Amino acid sequence: MKWEKILRKIENQIEAGIYPGASFAYYKDGEWKESYLGLSDPERGLKIESGLIYDLASVSKVVGVGTVFTFLWQQGKLDINRPVTDFLPECDYPDITIRQLLTHATDLDPFIPNRDRLSAEELRKAMFHLNRRSQPAFLYSDVHFLLLGFVLEKIFKQDLDQIIEEQVLEPWGMKETMFGPVEQAVPTVRGVEAGIIHDPKARLLGKHAGSAGLFSTVKDSEIFLEHYLKDDFAENLSRNFSPLEDKERSLAWNLEGDWLDHTGYTGTFLLYNRKLQLAAIFLSNRTYEKDERAQWILDRNQLMELIKTEMEVASKNPS
Repeated sequence: MKWEKILRKIENQIEAGIYPGASFAYYKDGEWKESYLGLSDPERGLKIESGLIYDLASVSKVVGVGTVFTFLWQQGKLDINRPVTDFLPECDYPDITIRQLLTHATDLDPFIPNRDRLSAEELRKAMFHLNRRSQPAFLYSDVHFLLLGFVLEKIFKQDLDQIIEEQVLEPWGMKETMFGPVEQAVPTVRGVEAGIIHDPKARLLGKHAGSAGLFSTVKDSEIFLEHYLKDDFAENLSRNFSPLEDKERSLAWNLEGDWLDHTGYTGTFLLYNRKLQLAAIFLSNRTYEKDERAQWILDRNQLMELIKTEMEVASKNPS
């Protein structure tokens, strides 16, 4: 099998300064293969190696809240067409359902005035009284999963970190995954202490944030994806759950044909194909030197498409 093309692409992106280094792993034929390229901490000249802890950013959405809701839905314990006000009566959205939040298919305007000056409680309350756009349409937004996190806390009557620990991390043996801040991690911004949550809303809300804030490793990400590849709970996720026609989404995941993926702002993504039994993990700290989001999306999407294409070809032409 030829994986050099993917590794060369990653090396080229490192050389171009898109990110200082990356941990990459792929799953095929029931086995994981890992590669570690570039630097984890350019200031100290530290190389990428096995076992590093990364800020997952929005990949937290699928590792935590998304997985717990999928459990509840698959077990018949939750009708995802129920309105969010069944669980959060204090919010202004009696017409918005759990399904809409899970697929980013609402008309909520995510803009929160003076967000960075608010306390955690003020930010929480602001989520319940957001302005509305002219009509529902796909708009990927943290506020959907922050609300979903609050819903889970009402359902389980526990803090979100405890829910995720007891429902996902502990049963699956993901001992290297936890909410930040953490003591040791790959630094996400030069000059900022490593281990602090990068996302400002998640940093403020901490263990109550359903949108970001989890830190993890390649090893734990491998455990996580194998459950999605093999377990019964994920058997029917490769289909469209969105009530809208403008964007297909699975429960919490982006959906592209038989591929499901999720990305994170700090330079992370997971993707898997249950039908072909393929998966890949990419963890980086692309925000370390600069934060050129629009360009990063183009660079990231090129890499993701290359990985999917090369893995599909290899699966059909085993060597």
